[in-house]
Amino acid sequence: MTQSIIDHTRSEVQESEPGLCPDCETDTIVHDPDRGERVCGECGLVLTEDPIDYGPEWRAFNAQEHDELSRVGAPLTQSMHDRGLTTTIDWRNKDANGRSMSADKHGQLHRLRVWQERIRTKNAGERNLKYALSEIDRMVSALGVPKPVKETASVIYRRALEQDLIRGRSIEGVATSALYTACRKEGIPRSLEEVTSVSRVDQREIGRTYRYIADELDINLEPTNPRQFVPRFCSELDVSKEVETRAVEIIDQTTDLGLHSGKSPTGFAAAAIYAAGLLCDETIPQRAVADTAQTTVVTVRNRYREQLDAIDQSPVT
Repeated sequence: MTQSIIDHTRSEVQESEPGLCPDCETDTIVHDPDRGERVCGECGLVLTEDPIDYGPEWRAFNAQEHDELSRVGAPLTQSMHDRGLTTTIDWRNKDANGRSMSADKHGQLHRLRVWQERIRTKNAGERNLKYALSEIDRMVSALGVPKPVKETASVIYRRALEQDLIRGRSIEGVATSALYTACRKEGIPRSLEEVTSVSRVDQREIGRTYRYIADELDINLEPTNPRQFVPRFCSELDVSKEVETRAVEIIDQTTDLGLHSGKSPTGFAAAAIYAAGLLCDETIPQRAVADTAQTTVVTVRNRYREQLDAIDQSPVT
């Protein structure tokens, strides 16, 4: 009896119009991914059911349990020269049950680790790629940028390597240029001066290599908006929210007038913060603003005067 009712319901579902409930003839069909069902939101009729659970059969209530119960490795990543597909021999000299191994096994495991490290980089190209990606990882950690930037920088470096753009240039220079390009592409406000401070090459080489790579790889980047630097600079200077809001308004007004064209975005943002402090009657030393933005006091002084003249404002006296 039950089977006949189910067959009758299935036949009604197949004969009805797609997207309509066969009972109340409304289009309020909803899909429940947790239960694997399609249900009518009006009358509650279950149209189809496919209870397939694609998750693991175990449950974890915290990150530690999840890592212990998981039987798969880390996902593929472009930030490692072998994309994370290699195996690793643990240095703790313990077996699968956590018991310490004998002294004879310690020497054998040490030799295995040595050979494992050797076969990971089979030729000079892989060794250079490994070194370049490790440099990107080091600079990403020093700059405090998120992980997607590291992945993007690694992809850019791999593309440059495939098109033979590395020849005649230092590995550190190309790696730093790839990181700076990734920051620009992902909208992460990091100036060329900040990237240079954590690099092993000078700013002139980074800028020259960056322009060459962006042109050869056809990477179209929008000009850096100075307002991207305002929240971070204001946080480091510990100024009020009113000053931050006023600085953004000054930048928006002056960029609409084209005043920022040809000027350093960090210096422009620093000057706007200083000008906003004057308008909001909040004292911010020019030296502190300049040091935060890694620019000079003269730049801050010249830019803030230009901004105030452009918006026809005068500081509070």
